[in-house]
Amino acid sequence: MTTSDVLAAPGAASDTPEAAPGARQLWRRLRAQRAALAGVAVIVLLVLVALAAPLLAALEGQDPDAYHASAVDSALGGVPVGSFGGVSADHWLGVEPGTGRDLFARLVYGARISLGIGLAATVVQVVLGVAVGLAAGLGNRFLDNLLSRTTDVMLALPTLVFAIALLAIVPAGFPRPVLLVLVLGLLGWGGTSRIVRAQTLSLKSLDYVAAARLGGAGRWRIARRELLPSLAAPVVTYSALLVPSNIASEAGLSFLGIGVKPPTPSWGQMLSSATTWYQADPTYVLLPAGLIFVTVLAFTALGDGVRTALDPRAGTRLRAVARGRKGARP
Repeated sequence: MTTSDVLAAPGAASDTPEAAPGARQLWRRLRAQRAALAGVAVIVLLVLVALAAPLLAALEGQDPDAYHASAVDSALGGVPVGSFGGVSADHWLGVEPGTGRDLFARLVYGARISLGIGLAATVVQVVLGVAVGLAAGLGNRFLDNLLSRTTDVMLALPTLVFAIALLAIVPAGFPRPVLLVLVLGLLGWGGTSRIVRAQTLSLKSLDYVAAARLGGAGRWRIARRELLPSLAAPVVTYSALLVPSNIASEAGLSFLGIGVKPPTPSWGQMLSSATTWYQADPTYVLLPAGLIFVTVLAFTALGDGVRTALDPRAGTRLRAVARGRKGARP
């Protein structure tokens, strides 16, 4: 069962929605969760590193695309000279095997591509999913059935296979980061649509929505002023879980050689190049893989923290279940 199925389950949608907490109350609840705070700190740090990539590379004095033939041993096939992948005062994290390009500069510039694709693809997914879900929930029976079946088809599609096919037939001159955002966004909105539709069907039967309808408000006004504020909680929670999924998808597609193309640096593309060097230079494999792992873990912890902050009853239920299991032990 996927996250979207859990959030869109009938039992969860039938509960009377509570008012979403304000920003201060949400932050206060998040501060009580150490894992979520750690996730926020890591994400903020990564975003700052991505934004300051030119400054950090200039501080080191290296260019991400500059080759350094003297930093690799051509007699050994291009293995970096020195320990830990060629770490030195000039190359803080070593160099790329075979080319001698500075690894620190490529990692900080790669953060721009990997984080940018993950966040932008999530925005596309959320916009499309909210639009389709609202239209299905507020539309007539024919429109609801049509959009619901379309959503089911999108969820059933083998996303990876279709992404590989689309990326393979697009001309090489088309910007790969933009193409990855479009492919991931256009193929991944089904989960958000299902959640929004389920919540819309539950919300539109409540008194304040009925009062707005009796007052002459149209469907667009009801959706914008009555439904969207109440839909913010599940949408934000699911969005926080979509970002790491998209980052991992970009890394996987680049690893397969159909994502970001060199010399453009991205963590997935670097990991793809590192597969032939894992024995001679394990540092080149561990650094991009570790960054991907930490980023996915941070966004996952943040998403779980936001879910608990927006629905404190979830944390209470989990603690009750844990106490019940502990008490049931012999």
